[in-house]
This record gives sequence, structure tokens and C-alpha cells, in this order.
Amino acid sequence: MESPSNQPWGKDRFGKQEETLLEAPGKLFHSLYRTFTIATEFFWGLHTFRNESPCVTVFGSARFEEDHEYYKLAQEVGKTLAEAGFTVMTGGGPGIMEAANRGAKEGGGRSLGCNIVLPKEQHHNPYLDKWITFKHFFIRKVIMMKYSCAFIVLPGGFGTLDEAFETATLIQTKTIKKFPVITMGRPFWDELDDFVQKGLLKYETISPEDEHIFYTTESPEEAVKYIIDVTKRRKLID
Repeated sequence: MESPSNQPWGKDRFGKQEETLLEAPGKLFHSLYRTFTIATEFFWGLHTFRNESPCVTVFGSARFEEDHEYYKLAQEVGKTLAEAGFTVMTGGGPGIMEAANRGAKEGGGRSLGCNIVLPKEQHHNPYLDKWITFKHFFIRKVIMMKYSCAFIVLPGGFGTLDEAFETATLIQTKTIKKFPVITMGRPFWDELDDFVQKGLLKYETISPEDEHIFYTTESPEEAVKYIIDVTKRRKLID
């Protein structure tokens, strides 16, 4: 494995794959070429992780250092998942992702990463048994969802919220099965819970049952027990 970069966190993009894809209609040949590259990236992701299961994906910020309480929590989550027989999948980068992958290795389990091309932030972490680096965010999210039987969401930024709420939307619309989605790391989520109660539910933009898509706990052991109970009861895994 190559050594991690020491570059600071930043927002510069390496290449313009998604920017050019979304900016405006282009020539037919260019669109066909982009379609081919997207299909190729999808195939590579599907091929790479085809024999990896059951996975639990851990979402969270890349910004937390190893002395932070949320890093330590994610590390314990990864270890507990591995000891229960789950493969741990993350976005493959530093912070929460590194911590969960590190814990999985400490627990004797498999550790996978779906990295993304963001050179000033997103080098892959050194605790991965297998990883792939994607150019497109949407392909990366599809692959993480496809191979997971549950999701654990720790504190994070826009990317983490995007991943959490897209998962919730897919469950709400019955696009995917009702997999366990667990939030950990209070009080980070308290104000978001208030928004759900005082905003979404109050104005009826979601149904009352949608509130229960997320399960909250501070205990890695309770989180893993919940995943095992739900996945077996709903026959989501063998």
C-alpha cells in the first residue's frame, strides 16, 4: 500500500469528472464516452466486492483525529462488528472511516474501503484489506449500499448527511429493504432530532413511521445486537 498523504484537508478537485458530467449538455460522442466510463467504474466496483458479505457500512467525518472521542467510538464500533463476524466497509479515508477500519482489523475481521478522488483529503487509510478509488460520488454510494446489510452513522459533515439521508430515502420509498440505520455520537444528533420533530413531522413532510428509520444508541454492543436481531428477523442475511 502507498503511504498516506500529509496534505491538509481541502476542497480542490482532482479532475473534473462530475463537474463536466453535470454542467451542461455535450456532444453525443462525449456523452457516449462518459456513459462507458461510468459503466466501467460500476463494473469495477461490483467485481471488486462481489464476494464480500455480510458488510456493515460505517459513515462519518474524515476530520476527526485519533485522540477524538468520536474516532475512539468508531474504532470500538469496527472492532465489535468484526468480532460479531461482520465485514466493515467505509469510505476508505481518514477520520471516522480510518477508525472503523482500524477497529475491524483489531477485531480480526475484514476491512474494506470505497475511496473517492479528493487529493487534499481523501487518501485511503492503511487499515484496508481491499479498496477501490472511485471518480464519481454516486457510484461510490451505490456500491456501499449494495453490499451492506446495515449502516452506522457517526458525526460528519455534508457528505455524511447525504449518505445518511439518501439511505433513509431509499428505505422510505421502499427502493431498498428496511435495513438497520443506526446513529451514534450524541449530542451531535440532538439538534437534527429537533429539526425532524419540529420541522419535518410538524409540517408533515414525512410520515410518523419515517422517524423510526433511524435507531440511536451510544453502545457498540447494543448497535451490533440490534443489527443481528433486525437482519435475522427480516431475513436480510442468512
